[in-house]
Amino acid sequence: MRAAAAGGAASVRAALRGNARRYGMVIALAAIVVLFQVLTGGLLLRPANVSNLVLQNSYVLILAVGMMLVIITGHIDLSVGSVVAFTGAVSAIMLAEWGLPLLIVLPLSLLVGGLIGAWQGFWVAYVGLPAFIVTLAGMLVFRGLTLLVLGGESVGDLPPEARRLATGFVPGFEAGGVDIVPLALGAAVAALVVIGLRTSRSRALRHGIRVVPAPAALAVQALAVAAVLALCTAFALHSGVPWVGALLLVLIAGYALFMAATVPGRRVYATGGNPKAAELSGVRTKRTVFWVFVNMGALSALAGLVFTARLNLAAPGAGTMFELDAIAAAFIGGASASGGVGTVVGAVVGALVMGVLNNGMSIIGLGVDWQQAIKGLVLLVAVAFDVLGKKGTLASGLQGLRGLLGGRSGASPGADGPGGAGGGSPLHGAAQGEPAAQETGDGGVQQHHRQGVQH
Repeated sequence: MRAAAAGGAASVRAALRGNARRYGMVIALAAIVVLFQVLTGGLLLRPANVSNLVLQNSYVLILAVGMMLVIITGHIDLSVGSVVAFTGAVSAIMLAEWGLPLLIVLPLSLLVGGLIGAWQGFWVAYVGLPAFIVTLAGMLVFRGLTLLVLGGESVGDLPPEARRLATGFVPGFEAGGVDIVPLALGAAVAALVVIGLRTSRSRALRHGIRVVPAPAALAVQALAVAAVLALCTAFALHSGVPWVGALLLVLIAGYALFMAATVPGRRVYATGGNPKAAELSGVRTKRTVFWVFVNMGALSALAGLVFTARLNLAAPGAGTMFELDAIAAAFIGGASASGGVGTVVGAVVGALVMGVLNNGMSIIGLGVDWQQAIKGLVLLVAVAFDVLGKKGTLASGLQGLRGLLGGRSGASPGADGPGGAGGGSPLHGAAQGEPAAQETGDGGVQQHHRQGVQH
Protein backbone atom coordinates (compact mmCIF):
# COMPACT_ATOMS: atom_id res chain seq x y z
CA MET A 1 0.00 0.00 0.00
CA ARG A 2 2.79 2.40 0.94
CA ALA A 3 4.68 1.52 -2.22
CA ALA A 4 1.60 2.22 -4.35
CA ALA A 5 1.02 5.54 -2.61
CA ALA A 6 4.66 6.49 -3.05
CA GLY A 7 4.53 5.52 -6.71
CA GLY A 8 1.38 7.59 -7.21
CA ALA A 9 2.95 10.60 -5.54
CA ALA A 10 6.07 10.21 -7.68
CA SER A 11 3.97 10.06 -10.85
CA VAL A 12 2.11 13.22 -9.84
CA ARG A 13 5.39 15.05 -9.18
CA ALA A 14 6.85 13.87 -12.49
CA ALA A 15 3.74 14.96 -14.38
CA LEU A 16 3.76 18.35 -12.71
CA ARG A 17 7.45 18.78 -13.55
CA GLY A 18 6.67 17.86 -17.14
CA ASN A 19 3.97 20.55 -17.19
CA ALA A 20 6.00 23.20 -15.41
CA ARG A 21 5.30 25.81 -18.07
CA ARG A 22 1.60 25.12 -17.79
CA TYR A 23 1.31 25.45 -14.02
CA GLY A 24 4.36 27.50 -13.07
CA MET A 25 2.89 30.94 -13.68
CA VAL A 26 -0.44 29.99 -12.12
CA ILE A 27 1.39 28.98 -8.96
CA ALA A 28 3.46 32.17 -9.18
CA LEU A 29 0.28 34.26 -9.52
CA ALA A 30 -1.22 32.58 -6.46
CA ALA A 31 1.98 33.18 -4.49
CA ILE A 32 2.06 36.86 -5.50
CA VAL A 33 -1.58 37.29 -4.48
CA VAL A 34 -0.95 35.70 -1.08
CA LEU A 35 2.21 37.78 -0.58
CA PHE A 36 0.53 41.11 -1.28
CA GLN A 37 -2.59 40.11 0.65
CA VAL A 38 -0.33 39.81 3.68
CA LEU A 39 1.77 42.90 2.94
CA THR A 40 -1.30 45.10 2.34
CA GLY A 41 -3.08 43.92 5.45
CA GLY A 42 -5.91 42.30 3.51
CA LEU A 43 -6.58 45.25 1.19
CA LEU A 44 -5.64 43.47 -2.02
CA LEU A 45 -8.58 41.04 -2.09
CA ARG A 46 -11.25 43.38 -0.82
CA PRO A 47 -14.21 43.37 -3.25
CA ALA A 48 -13.75 47.02 -4.22
CA ASN A 49 -10.08 46.50 -5.02
CA VAL A 50 -10.77 43.30 -7.00
CA SER A 51 -13.23 45.20 -9.22
CA ASN A 52 -10.72 48.04 -9.53
CA LEU A 53 -8.02 45.54 -10.50
CA VAL A 54 -10.14 44.30 -13.41
CA LEU A 55 -11.01 47.85 -14.52
CA GLN A 56 -7.40 49.05 -14.31
CA ASN A 57 -5.94 46.15 -16.30
CA SER A 58 -8.69 45.64 -18.87
CA TYR A 59 -6.72 47.17 -21.73
CA VAL A 60 -3.63 45.07 -20.89
CA LEU A 61 -5.71 41.89 -20.90
CA ILE A 62 -7.18 42.77 -24.30
CA LEU A 63 -3.76 43.53 -25.76
CA ALA A 64 -2.17 40.44 -24.21
CA VAL A 65 -4.63 38.14 -25.98
CA GLY A 66 -3.75 39.59 -29.37
CA MET A 67 -0.03 39.76 -28.62
CA MET A 68 0.01 36.10 -27.66
CA LEU A 69 -1.23 35.15 -31.14
CA VAL A 70 1.41 37.37 -32.76
CA ILE A 71 4.20 35.81 -30.68
CA ILE A 72 2.92 32.29 -31.35
CA THR A 73 3.44 32.94 -35.08
CA GLY A 74 7.04 33.89 -34.30
CA HIS A 75 6.65 37.67 -34.65
CA ILE A 76 6.34 40.72 -32.43
CA ASP A 77 4.29 43.93 -32.52
CA LEU A 78 5.88 47.06 -31.07
CA SER A 79 3.22 49.43 -32.40
CA VAL A 80 0.25 48.48 -30.21
CA GLY A 81 0.76 51.39 -27.79
CA SER A 82 0.74 53.93 -30.61
CA VAL A 83 -2.22 52.21 -32.27
CA VAL A 84 -4.09 52.39 -28.96
CA ALA A 85 -3.38 56.12 -28.79
CA PHE A 86 -4.36 56.75 -32.43
CA THR A 87 -7.58 54.73 -32.41
CA GLY A 88 -8.47 56.17 -29.01
CA ALA A 89 -8.02 59.68 -30.41
CA VAL A 90 -10.15 58.90 -33.44
CA SER A 91 -12.83 57.36 -31.23
CA ALA A 92 -12.85 60.35 -28.89
CA ILE A 93 -13.28 62.75 -31.79
CA MET A 94 -16.19 60.73 -33.18
CA LEU A 95 -17.83 60.54 -29.75
CA ALA A 96 -17.16 63.99 -28.28
CA GLU A 97 -16.98 66.26 -31.34
CA TRP A 98 -19.04 64.50 -33.99
CA GLY A 99 -21.66 63.24 -31.55
CA LEU A 100 -21.82 59.73 -32.99
CA PRO A 101 -23.34 57.01 -30.77
CA LEU A 102 -21.16 54.28 -29.30
CA LEU A 103 -22.85 51.57 -31.37
CA ILE A 104 -21.51 53.27 -34.49
CA VAL A 105 -18.15 54.35 -33.11
CA LEU A 106 -17.25 50.86 -31.84
CA PRO A 107 -17.35 49.07 -35.23
CA LEU A 108 -15.72 52.04 -36.94
CA SER A 109 -12.86 51.95 -34.42
CA LEU A 110 -12.42 48.22 -34.92
CA LEU A 111 -12.36 48.81 -38.68
CA VAL A 112 -9.64 51.46 -38.34
CA GLY A 113 -7.58 49.14 -36.14
CA GLY A 114 -8.09 46.24 -38.55
CA LEU A 115 -6.88 48.37 -41.47
CA ILE A 116 -3.79 49.35 -39.50
CA GLY A 117 -3.13 45.69 -38.77
CA ALA A 118 -3.65 44.83 -42.43
CA TRP A 119 -1.13 47.49 -43.46
CA GLN A 120 1.52 46.10 -41.14
CA GLY A 121 0.60 42.47 -41.84
CA PHE A 122 1.07 43.05 -45.57
CA TRP A 123 4.67 44.17 -45.10
CA VAL A 124 5.45 41.32 -42.72
CA ALA A 125 3.64 38.44 -44.43
CA TYR A 126 3.84 39.20 -48.14
CA VAL A 127 6.83 41.52 -48.52
CA GLY A 128 8.88 39.61 -45.97
CA LEU A 129 10.14 42.49 -43.85
CA PRO A 130 10.96 41.68 -40.21
CA ALA A 131 8.02 42.36 -37.91
CA PHE A 132 10.34 44.16 -35.51
CA ILE A 133 11.20 46.77 -38.15
CA VAL A 134 7.67 47.10 -39.55
CA THR A 135 6.03 47.57 -36.17
CA LEU A 136 8.82 49.84 -34.94
CA ALA A 137 8.06 52.06 -37.92
CA GLY A 138 4.37 51.76 -37.11
CA MET A 139 5.03 52.85 -33.54
CA LEU A 140 6.59 56.07 -34.80
CA VAL A 141 4.06 56.65 -37.60
CA PHE A 142 0.93 56.24 -35.50
CA ARG A 143 2.36 58.20 -32.58
CA GLY A 144 2.93 61.05 -34.99
CA LEU A 145 -0.56 60.67 -36.46
CA THR A 146 -2.00 60.79 -32.95
CA LEU A 147 -0.32 64.14 -32.35
CA LEU A 148 -1.55 65.33 -35.73
CA VAL A 149 -5.16 64.27 -35.16
CA LEU A 150 -5.35 65.75 -31.65
CA GLY A 151 -3.37 68.85 -32.53
CA GLY A 152 -1.28 68.39 -29.42
CA GLU A 153 -4.32 68.78 -27.16
CA SER A 154 -6.59 66.42 -25.26
CA VAL A 155 -10.13 65.66 -26.42
CA GLY A 156 -12.52 64.70 -23.69
CA ASP A 157 -15.90 64.79 -22.01
CA LEU A 158 -17.17 61.60 -23.62
CA PRO A 159 -20.87 60.69 -23.48
CA PRO A 160 -22.10 58.57 -20.54
CA GLU A 161 -22.64 55.47 -22.70
CA ALA A 162 -18.95 55.46 -23.62
CA ARG A 163 -17.79 55.93 -20.02
CA ARG A 164 -20.11 53.14 -18.94
CA LEU A 165 -18.21 50.70 -21.16
CA ALA A 166 -15.03 51.11 -19.11
CA THR A 167 -16.32 52.05 -15.66
CA GLY A 168 -19.94 50.88 -15.49
CA PHE A 169 -21.46 47.69 -14.12
CA VAL A 170 -23.98 45.23 -15.50
CA PRO A 171 -27.43 45.81 -13.92
CA GLY A 172 -28.06 43.20 -11.25
CA PHE A 173 -30.72 41.77 -8.99
CA GLU A 174 -30.12 42.07 -5.26
CA ALA A 175 -31.30 39.66 -2.60
CA GLY A 176 -30.26 40.30 0.97
CA GLY A 177 -27.89 43.06 -0.10
CA VAL A 178 -25.98 40.75 -2.48
CA ASP A 179 -26.11 40.92 -6.28
CA ILE A 180 -27.31 37.56 -7.57
CA VAL A 181 -26.22 38.07 -11.20
CA PRO A 182 -22.44 37.68 -10.56
CA LEU A 183 -23.07 34.53 -8.51
CA ALA A 184 -25.20 32.97 -11.24
CA LEU A 185 -22.62 33.97 -13.84
CA GLY A 186 -19.85 32.48 -11.71
CA ALA A 187 -21.69 29.17 -11.38
CA ALA A 188 -22.23 29.00 -15.16
CA VAL A 189 -18.61 29.87 -15.94
CA ALA A 190 -17.32 27.36 -13.38
CA ALA A 191 -19.42 24.62 -14.96
CA LEU A 192 -18.09 25.51 -18.42
CA VAL A 193 -14.51 25.48 -17.11
CA VAL A 194 -14.93 21.99 -15.67
CA ILE A 195 -16.53 20.73 -18.87
CA GLY A 196 -13.75 22.26 -20.96
CA LEU A 197 -10.97 20.79 -18.82
CA ARG A 198 -12.52 17.35 -18.83
CA THR A 199 -13.13 17.43 -22.58
CA SER A 200 -9.56 18.53 -23.19
CA ARG A 201 -8.20 15.76 -20.99
CA SER A 202 -10.32 13.13 -22.75
CA ARG A 203 -9.18 14.36 -26.16
CA ALA A 204 -5.54 14.25 -25.08
CA LEU A 205 -5.92 10.69 -23.78
CA ARG A 206 -7.52 9.59 -27.06
CA HIS A 207 -4.47 10.88 -28.94
CA GLY A 208 -2.03 9.20 -26.57
CA ILE A 209 -0.66 12.45 -25.17
CA ARG A 210 0.75 12.57 -21.64
CA VAL A 211 -1.56 14.22 -19.12
CA VAL A 212 -1.44 14.73 -15.38
CA PRO A 213 -2.90 11.92 -13.23
CA ALA A 214 -6.60 12.00 -12.38
CA PRO A 215 -6.12 13.32 -8.79
CA ALA A 216 -4.00 16.20 -10.06
CA ALA A 217 -6.55 16.93 -12.80
CA LEU A 218 -9.32 17.05 -10.19
CA ALA A 219 -7.22 19.40 -8.08
CA VAL A 220 -6.72 21.71 -11.07
CA GLN A 221 -10.46 21.72 -11.74
CA ALA A 222 -11.23 22.46 -8.10
CA LEU A 223 -8.76 25.34 -8.00
CA ALA A 224 -10.13 26.80 -11.25
CA VAL A 225 -13.68 26.63 -9.93
CA ALA A 226 -12.62 28.20 -6.63
CA ALA A 227 -10.88 31.08 -8.43
CA VAL A 228 -13.92 31.79 -10.65
CA LEU A 229 -16.35 31.67 -7.72
CA ALA A 230 -14.11 33.87 -5.56
CA LEU A 231 -13.88 36.50 -8.31
CA CYS A 232 -17.62 36.52 -8.92
CA THR A 233 -18.31 36.66 -5.17
CA ALA A 234 -16.11 39.76 -4.96
CA PHE A 235 -18.14 41.30 -7.79
CA ALA A 236 -21.38 40.41 -6.01
CA LEU A 237 -20.24 42.04 -2.76
CA HIS A 238 -19.20 45.25 -4.52
CA SER A 239 -21.22 46.69 -7.41
CA GLY A 240 -21.72 43.73 -9.69
CA VAL A 241 -19.96 42.59 -12.85
CA PRO A 242 -18.15 45.40 -14.71
CA TRP A 243 -19.21 45.79 -18.32
CA VAL A 244 -15.58 45.53 -19.37
CA GLY A 245 -15.30 42.37 -17.25
CA ALA A 246 -18.16 40.79 -19.19
CA LEU A 247 -16.45 41.86 -22.42
CA LEU A 248 -13.20 40.26 -21.28
CA LEU A 249 -14.99 37.05 -20.40
CA VAL A 250 -16.41 36.78 -23.92
CA LEU A 251 -13.05 37.60 -25.51
CA ILE A 252 -11.03 35.16 -23.41
CA ALA A 253 -13.51 32.31 -23.84
CA GLY A 254 -13.83 32.92 -27.57
CA TYR A 255 -10.11 33.13 -28.29
CA ALA A 256 -9.30 30.18 -26.02
CA LEU A 257 -11.81 28.05 -27.88
CA PHE A 258 -10.55 29.32 -31.24
CA MET A 259 -6.94 28.45 -30.49
CA ALA A 260 -7.59 25.09 -28.81
CA ALA A 261 -10.41 23.56 -30.84
CA THR A 262 -10.45 25.00 -34.37
CA VAL A 263 -8.43 24.35 -37.50
CA PRO A 264 -7.44 28.02 -37.99
CA GLY A 265 -6.14 28.06 -34.42
CA ARG A 266 -3.96 25.03 -35.10
CA ARG A 267 -2.68 26.74 -38.22
CA VAL A 268 -1.48 29.63 -36.07
CA TYR A 269 0.51 27.17 -33.92
CA ALA A 270 1.84 25.38 -37.00
CA THR A 271 2.94 28.64 -38.63
CA GLY A 272 5.00 29.59 -35.60
CA GLY A 273 6.24 26.12 -34.72
CA ASN A 274 7.65 25.15 -38.12
CA PRO A 275 6.70 27.42 -41.05
CA LYS A 276 8.26 25.22 -43.73
CA ALA A 277 6.56 22.07 -42.50
CA ALA A 278 3.30 23.96 -42.23
CA GLU A 279 3.54 25.10 -45.85
CA LEU A 280 4.26 21.55 -46.98
CA SER A 281 1.15 20.48 -45.05
CA GLY A 282 -0.95 22.93 -47.02
CA VAL A 283 -1.14 25.79 -44.50
CA ARG A 284 -1.05 29.22 -46.08
CA THR A 285 1.38 30.68 -43.60
CA LYS A 286 1.49 34.14 -45.19
CA ARG A 287 -2.26 34.51 -44.98
CA THR A 288 -2.23 33.27 -41.39
CA VAL A 289 0.39 35.84 -40.37
CA PHE A 290 -1.53 38.57 -42.22
CA TRP A 291 -4.78 37.87 -40.37
CA VAL A 292 -3.02 37.59 -37.03
CA PHE A 293 -1.78 41.16 -37.49
CA VAL A 294 -5.25 42.28 -38.58
CA ASN A 295 -6.59 40.76 -35.37
CA MET A 296 -3.91 42.54 -33.33
CA GLY A 297 -4.88 45.86 -34.88
CA ALA A 298 -8.57 45.34 -34.12
CA LEU A 299 -7.87 44.38 -30.50
CA SER A 300 -5.59 47.41 -30.16
CA ALA A 301 -8.48 49.59 -31.32
CA LEU A 302 -10.78 47.97 -28.76
CA ALA A 303 -8.19 48.55 -26.03
CA GLY A 304 -7.84 52.16 -27.20
CA LEU A 305 -11.58 52.74 -26.93
CA VAL A 306 -11.73 51.15 -23.47
CA PHE A 307 -8.72 53.13 -22.21
CA THR A 308 -10.05 56.40 -23.61
CA ALA A 309 -13.47 55.76 -22.07
CA ARG A 310 -11.89 55.04 -18.70
CA LEU A 311 -9.94 58.32 -18.73
CA ASN A 312 -12.87 60.20 -20.30
CA LEU A 313 -10.44 61.81 -22.72
CA ALA A 314 -7.90 61.08 -25.44
CA ALA A 315 -4.42 62.44 -24.76
CA PRO A 316 -1.37 62.63 -27.05
CA GLY A 317 0.69 60.56 -24.61
CA ALA A 318 -1.84 57.77 -24.19
CA GLY A 319 -0.67 54.21 -24.78
CA THR A 320 2.96 54.85 -23.85
CA MET A 321 4.70 51.56 -22.95
CA PHE A 322 1.51 49.56 -23.50
CA GLU A 323 3.33 47.37 -26.00
CA LEU A 324 5.83 46.35 -23.34
CA ASP A 325 3.04 45.47 -20.90
CA ALA A 326 1.41 43.26 -23.54
CA ILE A 327 4.66 41.60 -24.56
CA ALA A 328 5.63 41.01 -20.93
CA ALA A 329 2.21 39.48 -20.19
CA ALA A 330 2.56 37.09 -23.14
CA PHE A 331 6.06 35.91 -22.21
CA ILE A 332 5.29 35.64 -18.51
CA GLY A 333 2.20 33.64 -19.49
CA GLY A 334 4.24 31.00 -21.30
CA ALA A 335 4.89 32.28 -24.82
CA SER A 336 8.14 31.19 -26.44
CA ALA A 337 10.57 33.58 -28.06
CA SER A 338 10.93 31.12 -30.95
CA GLY A 339 7.17 30.89 -31.61
CA GLY A 340 4.77 27.97 -31.76
CA VAL A 341 4.05 27.87 -28.01
CA GLY A 342 1.59 29.79 -25.88
CA THR A 343 -2.05 29.90 -24.83
CA VAL A 344 -4.72 32.54 -24.40
CA VAL A 345 -5.26 31.61 -20.76
CA GLY A 346 -1.51 31.89 -20.25
CA ALA A 347 -1.57 35.44 -21.61
CA VAL A 348 -4.38 36.27 -19.19
CA VAL A 349 -2.38 34.81 -16.29
CA GLY A 350 0.67 36.83 -17.35
CA ALA A 351 -1.38 40.03 -17.53
CA LEU A 352 -2.82 39.32 -14.08
CA VAL A 353 0.68 38.78 -12.70
CA MET A 354 1.69 42.21 -13.99
CA GLY A 355 -1.57 43.77 -12.78
CA VAL A 356 -1.35 42.32 -9.26
CA LEU A 357 2.29 43.41 -9.04
CA ASN A 358 1.35 46.97 -10.05
CA ASN A 359 -1.64 47.12 -7.74
CA GLY A 360 0.06 45.51 -4.76
CA MET A 361 3.22 47.61 -5.01
CA SER A 362 1.12 50.77 -5.32
CA ILE A 363 -0.92 49.90 -2.21
CA ILE A 364 2.18 49.35 -0.07
CA GLY A 365 3.63 52.63 -1.35
CA LEU A 366 6.54 51.27 -3.36
CA GLY A 367 8.02 53.87 -5.70
CA VAL A 368 7.64 53.77 -9.47
CA ASP A 369 11.39 53.22 -9.83
CA TRP A 370 11.27 50.00 -7.83
CA GLN A 371 8.06 48.91 -9.56
CA GLN A 372 9.69 49.13 -12.98
CA ALA A 373 12.80 47.30 -11.79
CA ILE A 374 10.81 44.45 -10.24
CA LYS A 375 8.57 44.02 -13.31
CA GLY A 376 11.67 43.92 -15.51
CA LEU A 377 13.22 41.20 -13.37
CA VAL A 378 10.00 39.17 -13.47
CA LEU A 379 10.00 39.35 -17.27
CA LEU A 380 13.68 38.36 -17.44
CA VAL A 381 13.16 35.34 -15.20
CA ALA A 382 10.13 34.18 -17.21
CA VAL A 383 11.96 34.31 -20.55
CA ALA A 384 15.11 32.77 -19.05
CA PHE A 385 13.00 29.90 -17.73
CA ASP A 386 11.73 29.26 -21.26
CA VAL A 387 15.08 29.49 -23.04
CA LEU A 388 17.14 27.56 -20.50
CA GLY A 389 14.43 24.94 -20.10
CA LYS A 390 14.44 24.26 -23.84
CA LYS A 391 18.20 23.86 -23.93
CA GLY A 392 18.20 21.63 -20.90
CA THR A 393 20.59 24.05 -19.21
CA LEU A 394 18.15 24.74 -16.39
CA ALA A 395 17.68 21.08 -15.54
CA SER A 396 21.39 20.32 -15.80
CA GLY A 397 22.27 23.28 -13.60
CA LEU A 398 19.74 22.32 -10.95
CA GLN A 399 20.87 18.70 -11.03
CA GLY A 400 24.50 19.73 -10.70
CA LEU A 401 23.68 22.06 -7.82
CA ARG A 402 21.76 19.30 -6.07
CA GLY A 403 24.68 16.91 -6.53
CA LEU A 404 27.15 19.51 -5.24
CA LEU A 405 25.11 20.19 -2.14
CA GLY A 406 24.58 16.48 -1.58
CA GLY A 407 28.30 15.85 -1.91
CA ARG A 408 29.12 18.46 0.70
CA SER A 409 26.70 16.92 3.16
CA GLY A 410 28.09 13.47 2.54
CA ALA A 411 24.84 12.10 1.17
CA SER A 412 24.68 12.31 -2.61
CA PRO A 413 23.25 9.05 -3.86
CA GLY A 414 21.67 10.71 -6.84
CA ALA A 415 24.61 12.81 -7.92
CA ASP A 416 26.57 10.20 -9.80
CA GLY A 417 24.27 7.22 -9.68
CA PRO A 418 21.38 6.18 -11.81
CA GLY A 419 19.35 9.23 -10.84
CA GLY A 420 22.17 11.67 -11.53
CA ALA A 421 22.60 14.08 -14.37
CA GLY A 422 23.47 11.33 -16.75
CA GLY A 423 21.00 8.80 -15.39
CA GLY A 424 17.70 10.04 -16.70
CA SER A 425 16.33 11.87 -13.66
CA PRO A 426 12.69 12.96 -13.83
CA LEU A 427 13.71 16.60 -13.72
CA HIS A 428 16.12 16.24 -16.58
CA GLY A 429 13.63 14.32 -18.67
CA ALA A 430 10.90 16.87 -18.04
CA ALA A 431 13.16 19.68 -19.14
CA GLN A 432 14.01 17.96 -22.36
CA GLY A 433 10.34 17.35 -23.06
CA GLU A 434 8.76 15.80 -26.12
CA PRO A 435 8.82 18.10 -29.13
CA ALA A 436 6.18 15.99 -30.80
CA ALA A 437 3.39 16.89 -28.40
CA GLN A 438 2.88 19.81 -26.07
CA GLU A 439 0.00 20.49 -23.71
CA THR A 440 -1.60 23.90 -23.75
CA GLY A 441 -2.74 25.95 -20.79
CA ASP A 442 -6.26 26.19 -22.22
CA GLY A 443 -6.56 22.44 -21.98
CA GLY A 444 -6.14 21.98 -25.71
CA VAL A 445 -3.29 20.13 -27.33
CA GLN A 446 -0.76 21.41 -29.83
CA GLN A 447 -0.22 18.41 -32.06
CA HIS A 448 0.95 19.83 -35.33
CA HIS A 449 4.49 18.47 -34.95
CA ARG A 450 3.35 14.87 -34.76
CA GLN A 451 0.04 14.61 -36.55
CA GLY A 452 0.28 17.37 -39.14
CA VAL A 453 -2.28 20.11 -39.62
CA GLN A 454 -5.89 19.55 -40.52
CA HIS A 455 -7.12 21.70 -43.35
